[in-house]
Amino acid sequence: MRAAAAILITLLLVGCAGNEAPVQQPSMYADMAVPGAKLDAQAASVMISQYRQNNGLGTVVIDPELMRLAESQSQAMAAANKMDHDVRAPLAKRLATGGYPAAVAVENVSAGYHTLAEAFSGWRDSPPHRANMLKSGVTKLGIAAGYAPGTKYKVFWTMILASTDPR
Repeated sequence: MRAAAAILITLLLVGCAGNEAPVQQPSMYADMAVPGAKLDAQAASVMISQYRQNNGLGTVVIDPELMRLAESQSQAMAAANKMDHDVRAPLAKRLATGGYPAAVAVENVSAGYHTLAEAFSGWRDSPPHRANMLKSGVTKLGIAAGYAPGTKYKVFWTMILASTDPR
């Protein structure tokens, strides 16, 4: 009887061990330095919004046009193998050329960070980038990570925060 009970308990434990769902890594830790990597813009929006709220500011929402403009900037930096706000043109000119009616806009660029969490931390720890993330009056977000395997940095980041509302 004891042997049967021991076998039954062992079988139950073995059966339970196979039913565990794999632990999913938060998307902010996804490696952008791999082919086909996709940035989770919603996670970025939540992260930036929470940071802004913790500092007494309003949230930001994803703006499709700013997403497109951020992607274009990241790809231009990746193609030039150069981290530079003006690699294609200054932000104001890129916004105007793209038909984006920004009343206020700021931009953070960076390179070499492989995850959203790393890029956010780098921006947060840099006074000018932190000031941009905490810019009063911005309500919209565009963010992108451009992967370029043959470059020094591998990943080029662009974040644009803006508002179309006149002050």
